[in-house]
Amino acid sequence: MTHPTKSSAAPPPGQGAPTMPAIPPQPGGPARSPVASPAAAPARRTAFAEGVDRLRAGAGTEPGRLRVIGAFVALLVVAFGAVTAWQTTERAAAADDVLHKSQPLSSAAAAIYRSLADANTTASSGFLAGGQESAATQATYERDIDAAASGLVQAAANSDPGSPAAETIARLNELLPQYKGLVERARTYNRQGFPVGGAYLRYANEKMQKEMLPKAQDLYTRENQRLSDDYADATPYPWAAIGLGVLALAALAWAQHRNYRRTNRVLNHGLVAATAGATVVLLWLVVGHTVARAGLQDSYDHGIRSLNVLQDARIASLKARGNENLTLVARGAETVKVNGRILDAYDVDFDKDIDTLGKGLAVAAGLADDPSGRQPVTTAESNMTEWKKRHASAREQDDNGNYEQALELVIGAKGATGECFASIDANLDAALKHERTEFRQAAGDGLDAMTGLPAGAAVLALLGAAGALLGIGRRLSEYR
Repeated sequence: MTHPTKSSAAPPPGQGAPTMPAIPPQPGGPARSPVASPAAAPARRTAFAEGVDRLRAGAGTEPGRLRVIGAFVALLVVAFGAVTAWQTTERAAAADDVLHKSQPLSSAAAAIYRSLADANTTASSGFLAGGQESAATQATYERDIDAAASGLVQAAANSDPGSPAAETIARLNELLPQYKGLVERARTYNRQGFPVGGAYLRYANEKMQKEMLPKAQDLYTRENQRLSDDYADATPYPWAAIGLGVLALAALAWAQHRNYRRTNRVLNHGLVAATAGATVVLLWLVVGHTVARAGLQDSYDHGIRSLNVLQDARIASLKARGNENLTLVARGAETVKVNGRILDAYDVDFDKDIDTLGKGLAVAAGLADDPSGRQPVTTAESNMTEWKKRHASAREQDDNGNYEQALELVIGAKGATGECFASIDANLDAALKHERTEFRQAAGDGLDAMTGLPAGAAVLALLGAAGALLGIGRRLSEYR
């Protein structure tokens, strides 16, 4: 029996485990070390960063510093001219709107109110005359209705579609023919002697007083607000432009002082020209806007304020006259309780309107700044005093049952309250015309003060910037 031989035998005592033989050197050179990863490439710099470095390096030299100074000064002068042109253009446009748009529209809205109120007053006067209504009264009524209609057309053409003003105008256009129809029915029944004519006239008056006149007042208020907004845009000082102008002049002065210290040359013609141009623009800006602001403020203080007060006074006189007529038309049909007493509602409203008229005339007299504006207001005050006396006599006659005598004292040909009302209306119209002339003159002067300023500022600023660059360029030529 045979046994397989063992592949290995235990090493003799005292010897360790056998080691692997060393690998002999291979032909072809020494063994290579492991390949190292290549170093990361530097990140590419942006053009802006490289430009900043070049600028920093250039600024370390005198020519580089001069280039930076020239660019900065020229840019500052151009910015001054641009901001001046921008701000003065906005203010000139707002001043032009005050003169040619918002104030005429405000007056047109007031004329709509006045035409409606006068039509209502004339209708009641004609109703009281009955079959003896004069052709002049009818013509006045038709003229007022036509004036109100054409005023609404003008207001609609100048309002923004979908705006509250446009909606108000549209509603007035709907109400006007309704009111006219009611008045015509009242006239027809009145001529036939039917008492229902008075009811139709009162209904027409109610539509006018509670629907039409409040909407006309709302339109007038909106147009006045637009006028105030235009004044607010036209009058503030252009502080941004003024501040840039002062900064530009300071930079130019510093550049010339630096040039003098380094070269001992007193003047640099280019920088002097730039300084002169910037100075002219700044003075033109400050003086021109100050004059314009003064003119606009004067047009508001002695034009718009007086116009508003006079228009309110005229409206109060129209409402007072209408209520006086309706007192005789209603003959006690409309009453109101005052301090426990039952009084005629229209007569109570007359007293309120005549008080408003008196207060308005007092304010208008105080605002009038010359005899031509004060005289018609003073005359109107005298007429109002006489009107109150005649009205009291008419009410006394009516309360005593003397209706015909009361009617004669209200719509009679001589010695009636109608004479006082007509004189007040004529004098207020004269005062309004005078104040409109004052407004146009003052506002026109304010607008004229800004004429040419935006274009002039832009041109002078460009010339000033060119002068600054040429002056610095002249200095740079010394280094070539």
